[in-house]
Amino acid sequence: MKVNINGHICLGQREPGNPKLYRESLLFHAVRNELRRQGFDVIKKLMWKDGHLTDDSRYYIRERSWKFAVFFEFYQQNNAVADYNRGGVLLSVTRWEDPH
Repeated sequence: MKVNINGHICLGQREPGNPKLYRESLLFHAVRNELRRQGFDVIKKLMWKDGHLTDDSRYYIRERSWKFAVFFEFYQQNNAVADYNRGGVLLSVTRWEDPH
């Protein structure tokens, strides 16, 4: 998997030889691992556990010191795993000005 963060967009691309994924949890786990390889200190977490008022099954990847978060914005219209299996998934990046 190849992951690139550019501004407010994170592109996760499936490379030849990467296995298909069948759950959103596995997709975010793979993105988290790739971001860690790139030097980011990130964790994968359920959004509601951080106090966000969202569905109890939505994952996101957050930097430990609350500098940014990566999430799938169009979860109501599309399936992130299906997009990834077709070649690439477009994730949104939110950056916080003042960390907690």
